[in-house]
Amino acid sequence: MAKPLPIGIEDFKELIENEYYYVDKTGFVKELLANRSKVSLFMRPRRFGKTLCLSMLKYFFEKIYKSDGNAEDNSHLFQNLKIMSSGKQYIKYMGQYPVISLSLKSAKQPNFSLAYTMLKRQIANEFRRHRYIAEKLEDCDRERFLSIMKEAGDISQYLDSLAFLSRILTEIYGKKTIILIDEYDVPLENAFFSGFYNEMTDFIRSLFESALKTNENLEFAIITCCIVSTEVETLEESSILHCRGKESIFTGLNNPRMVSVLNVGYGEFFGFTQPEVDQMLKDYGIIGLQDEIKAWYDGYLFGKTEVYNPWSILSYIDDLRQDKETKPRPYWANTSSNSIVRELIEHADGSVKQEMEALISGGTIEKPVHEEITYEDVSKTEDNLWNFLFFTGYLKKQGERFDGETIYLTLAIPNTEVRLIYRNTILDWFNTKIKQKDFTELFHALLKKDTHGLEQNLSECLMETISFYDYREDYYHGFLGGLLKMMQGYTVKSNRENGLGRSDLLLLSAPYDGIAIIIEIKVTDIYAELEEKAKYALNQIEEKQYDAELKLEGYHTFIKYGIAFYKKLCKVLCK
Repeated sequence: MAKPLPIGIEDFKELIENEYYYVDKTGFVKELLANRSKVSLFMRPRRFGKTLCLSMLKYFFEKIYKSDGNAEDNSHLFQNLKIMSSGKQYIKYMGQYPVISLSLKSAKQPNFSLAYTMLKRQIANEFRRHRYIAEKLEDCDRERFLSIMKEAGDISQYLDSLAFLSRILTEIYGKKTIILIDEYDVPLENAFFSGFYNEMTDFIRSLFESALKTNENLEFAIITCCIVSTEVETLEESSILHCRGKESIFTGLNNPRMVSVLNVGYGEFFGFTQPEVDQMLKDYGIIGLQDEIKAWYDGYLFGKTEVYNPWSILSYIDDLRQDKETKPRPYWANTSSNSIVRELIEHADGSVKQEMEALISGGTIEKPVHEEITYEDVSKTEDNLWNFLFFTGYLKKQGERFDGETIYLTLAIPNTEVRLIYRNTILDWFNTKIKQKDFTELFHALLKKDTHGLEQNLSECLMETISFYDYREDYYHGFLGGLLKMMQGYTVKSNRENGLGRSDLLLLSAPYDGIAIIIEIKVTDIYAELEEKAKYALNQIEEKQYDAELKLEGYHTFIKYGIAFYKKLCKVLCK
């Protein structure tokens, strides 16, 4: 019997002890120790295993007292895993350090007061996890420890709470403290879009500075994020982030090591590699779907390592276990914030729309890359928006070149799943936009058989939108249907069976008015063929008698249009 898949399981101990399927990432411990830095920041997209990876580190390194006064032994969690065959020089670190483990991913509230309350609660929960040391503390430390654990006290109690906890843990255990902070940028992203970015930045900066800057009780710290949300100018040297200039959350830290999707190291530890996916498909008896799964969920490049989206792979295989006929669908799209994609589309000028169309049709664009992007700066330039999409997993690197000190990346959409995010976001934007636009002139031209007016209005609308089907007939069908559904007093019917076939679009008045507008659409790759294609479309309406059934339903006035499209131009003929 195959093991259950760990959908939504982010606690390493729960995963191992309940015998969930585990793709072994414990080699991360070895690489971390071999290349350790005082503070390391790992940038990866959402849902790529960062939380589970930090949980694994916590159980590996942590020494923690239980209620009986003895230290908890977690060595059984790592039996038969890769780290156990790495050698004594790495295993000797197991269970040797006090660990502070804090996740900030739940701070998504609509105002600072509520978000701060949630962060305070997460800090209190971490103090509660170490509650058995309270009796060993001096009176003044015990009083503050219990106050924070009870979520009491004002904000000043929490600004340096991690530094305080690291000090007392170091004093109790006689070893410096490891600090693990997961998804630190989530409260900053939420605060930016909710309008309290400065307040949240000030709190996070104080929390971090006290814990990570000149903290003599710190062994090392690992921080994960989607982007390094700072307000900092940087100088890149051997993957080390040297901070200077503007004040930032990380200003003053001793050369924190930043590992982004551009860095070669640690590439295989976040996401699933091809051999790991092949083994998983074999373990669950899934055959013949490798190419389809690769097209949908592979394509992310971390350093030089290509990986699959782990959340989507687990979700799809789990669905296949229940129904072998299940088709791929966008799982990650339902968990990741698409607000930046929407913002890029809403503010797109002509060149950005062309670049978006090139990406969606499978092409590439080239953009300068800089890792120090902040949420505050995301909307200031188009390059910042493209950078954000790259570092958050909406684009992947196809190639790179250097021009002086600037790195230019060739970017593409990673896979079908992400392409659907763009498509659906564009559709939502388009449907919202057309509701706000006055199409009186277009509808008047449609009813009056004004072909020139129709051509002009349709071409103007096409110039404003973004195609996502590489100008296939499906794209124009959806585009025109979206416009016509706004016409009051008429109902749009798509691909309805009539006569000897199906017409592309029907626009029907109320039956007592008896008006039917029949539209047939054709597409050409050659501008000179526009009129010929429009004639062909119009003749098809007559030859296939698309009006036959409508006559039986009482419709008596027919307007027939053959419309041919070439990119964002069209030719309209009418009978």
